[in-house]
Amino acid sequence: MKFKLFLGLSVATLTMTASPADARNIWTKAEAKTWYDRQPWLVGSNYAPASAINQFEMWQPETWDPARIDKELGWAQSIGMNTMRVYLHNMLWENDAEGLKRRMDEFLAISARHGIRPVFVLFDSCWDPDPVAGPQRPPIPGVHNSGWAQAPGAARLADRAQYPQLEAYVKDVVGHFARDPRVLAWDVWNEPNNEGGGNFKPTPDKKKLVAGLLGRVFDWAQSADPTQPLTSGLWIGEIWDKQETLDAVERIQVSRSDVNSFHDYNWPEQFERRARQMLSYGRPVFCTEYMARGNGSTFDQSLPIGKRLGIAMINWGFVDGKTQTRLPWDSWKKPYTYDEPPIWFHEVLRADGTPYRQAETDLIRSLAAQPKALVPAGRAARR
Repeated sequence: MKFKLFLGLSVATLTMTASPADARNIWTKAEAKTWYDRQPWLVGSNYAPASAINQFEMWQPETWDPARIDKELGWAQSIGMNTMRVYLHNMLWENDAEGLKRRMDEFLAISARHGIRPVFVLFDSCWDPDPVAGPQRPPIPGVHNSGWAQAPGAARLADRAQYPQLEAYVKDVVGHFARDPRVLAWDVWNEPNNEGGGNFKPTPDKKKLVAGLLGRVFDWAQSADPTQPLTSGLWIGEIWDKQETLDAVERIQVSRSDVNSFHDYNWPEQFERRARQMLSYGRPVFCTEYMARGNGSTFDQSLPIGKRLGIAMINWGFVDGKTQTRLPWDSWKKPYTYDEPPIWFHEVLRADGTPYRQAETDLIRSLAAQPKALVPAGRAARR
């Protein structure tokens, strides 16, 4: 009963203080460029501590591990990383809004000590569609990212009566940190048109539901008037620089993002092609996921392209741990329970902080130390 009363007051209060009509506009291309020009070349990883299987274990008070986070972000600093992409979850806020914000503040303090400014992710369409807060199940042996949770879950996504809670979450979290220089950016929804992945049951009409909600999420985040940019990244398909080839979700992503972003886990030829397509919109570009060694995406090949094009580069995975993303995607069909894969799929460091490949961390450190590149002239930017 106490929870329901608190949540009701939060929704009512936040809905009265901000509405889509109050939202700031998307940044102009000039405003986005001015902001991006002030940043160093941004390089980092998608981050969860090795001790956490998912967003819940990272942030819930019972498993919150600031000592581990401090150690791991120190390792990131030592190889030249200056950002991390970090996932939140709406249920964390619903169950303990003030506690979540306190822990986010502590995370930001730890990050700042190591010269790292995170990108926070508000929602995510990948993996388990039925998230449950509290104690999390252990990793499935030999399986990639077996405990990761979608946000919102399938039931919440399909129930429009629950959207005011999602609105309250976005407005409170973004609003609380809207002027905080320690926050680099907000990724409002990770791979929103992803069907889910793994062996989980697909969510009926998911893409249609997400297409109806994603614009609202941008509205809610904009209503907090954040000084940080908003984004949501394209990840599938071949042609991204022609509006007529984009689906309903992708059109919202490219029309509402202050800075554009994308994912690519393929050979360098495709990475560069996709990168240039995103640059054609005339906005700064973040690659918020890449590096899957067995799929042809490597630091050696993709990272120098990103540096040359002036693109922020954030690979998947930092320290090997409970997410088990050193294992490939196909482990959902054939778990690696007896043998390790021939090469690690993701991750930069082993659990003790030593590099999986010393040449990779040397490359990151070397490129991070070089002056920021200028985006070369190419096809005319889209208006």
